[in-house]
Amino acid sequence: MKSRTTVMISIVLAMLVASIDTTIMNTTMPIIAEELGRLDLYAWSFASYMITTTILSPVAGRLSDMFGRKRVFGFGIILFLLGSLLCGLSANMIQLVIFRAVQGIGAGFMMPFPAIIAGDLFPIEKRGKIQALFTGMWGLSAILAPMLGAFFVEYMNWRWIFFINLPICIIAFITLMPYQESYKPKRASVDYIGAILFAAGITFLLLVTVVEDNRVLYGLLGIVLIVIFYFFEKKQTSPIVPLSMFKNKTISWININAFIGTLALFGTSSFIPLFLQDIAGLKVFISGVALLGTAIGWMAVSVPAGKWILKYGYRKLLIIGNSFLIISGLLLLLLNENHGFVYVFLVMIVQGIAFGLLTTVGMIGSQQLVGGHEKGISTSFFMFCRNMGTAIGVTIMGALLANGSTSMEGIHHLFIYGFIGSIAALLTSFLIKNESPEMSRKAAGTVS
Repeated sequence: MKSRTTVMISIVLAMLVASIDTTIMNTTMPIIAEELGRLDLYAWSFASYMITTTILSPVAGRLSDMFGRKRVFGFGIILFLLGSLLCGLSANMIQLVIFRAVQGIGAGFMMPFPAIIAGDLFPIEKRGKIQALFTGMWGLSAILAPMLGAFFVEYMNWRWIFFINLPICIIAFITLMPYQESYKPKRASVDYIGAILFAAGITFLLLVTVVEDNRVLYGLLGIVLIVIFYFFEKKQTSPIVPLSMFKNKTISWININAFIGTLALFGTSSFIPLFLQDIAGLKVFISGVALLGTAIGWMAVSVPAGKWILKYGYRKLLIIGNSFLIISGLLLLLLNENHGFVYVFLVMIVQGIAFGLLTTVGMIGSQQLVGGHEKGISTSFFMFCRNMGTAIGVTIMGALLANGSTSMEGIHHLFIYGFIGSIAALLTSFLIKNESPEMSRKAAGTVS
């Protein structure tokens, strides 16, 4: 029990710092760029972190299946600590971009483990509560990040944005040490070539979301490398991404549904503050509070989700979750200049219910419907699909916003897109096999 408590402290702290560092620079980057120079590299301080975090998460999950959760997670904490230290010591913008990539690699190695370790420690009926706790950490980070950034810039120095991570990472590492994991890793040779092909292909695809020139070239290069990766992996005895996992059609459609759902509307939180500030005329803080509706809806359904799975199975819950997503998409489609905080807050609650069900049920399904030695890669690949959907969706929404003649017209166009995407997500949920609750209970007893 003590081992379980300390590892929960470790993963919560690690998750908190990694999630905060995703957004803490949003409000402080103009000041950092003014001091370090090279404004042309402004976007890359965010992109280098996002790209490395996204591509390393599935790799970390697979390595944890092969070498154990504790070892790989601990490596991620140390690497994130090192990256944070180097970011705080950056003398110019080029160094900051490079060190943010190092920090992102560490975050990529940390991010999947709250869900993976929870899958090892807790039975299926309790796992919804744990997922709700992790959701709370994301919600807390969304509030803390801009406040911490503003505090450090105003009263100390922007470098403390990164230095504050050091003691937290040290505590996270120390509390991880007593953990005695029950999972027995299945040792195998590391598929280095497969990992490089995968990382390079996804990097080029993500570059499409952050660059303005040569997008078609980067996109084609990414697709070619992913195709090569697919055929290469089929011949490997120990692939970095076991393609056999996708012979389970339920797993495949859960991942596809996660990608399309986040592609459609997960980027809402990036644009709702713009509406509330520029059109509704609300203050920055109030626009941030409105986004808490998402966390409220998310946690409300996450807590009982594990028990619901045992009672209803995955398919019904994912259909319900996607139905709520369509409702939120329709409400956003009806958004106009006369709407304010209350309307948006209620819409965010509905969307939180949608993503709370889709994420929690999808996460648990990705763990329960595979063998114990594939749980790490399956969990992290589900997260990877969501991250890819979010990155691409936000890019599409940003383009639609920019092409509008007014801010309101651009917002209306991006929510037309979101509503259409939510319909597509619902249609894919009907293709998910109706796994029986008994199968879920049996799986929970064998791999938890």
